[in-house]
Amino acid sequence: MRTFSFEKLIAWQKGRELALLIYKTTKQFPKEKIFGLTSQMRRCSISIASNLAEGSGRQSLNEKARFSEIAYSSSLELLNQVIFLTILNTSMKMII
Repeated sequence: MRTFSFEKLIAWQKGRELALLIYKTTKQFPKEKIFGLTSQMRRCSISIASNLAEGSGRQSLNEKARFSEIAYSSSLELLNQVIFLTILNTSMKMII
């Protein structure tokens, strides 16, 4: 099977691992309570590796850089959601 250039990128490999981790982790979330957040976390986690892959196929350095920026922005979005979940989880423990 052919290996594409983006598969050699460490950032893409780590992004793929992160997406798998997010899918496994969010599978354990209560479906009725945080469905929207689960969906958003899954979408932005897969977006990281996807944008790195798409950018690797672009011809100009500016285009490649732009897709790397989008991947980075998706990672910040995911970080924000993890922070939110941490705060939410702490708040829920205080209530119980």
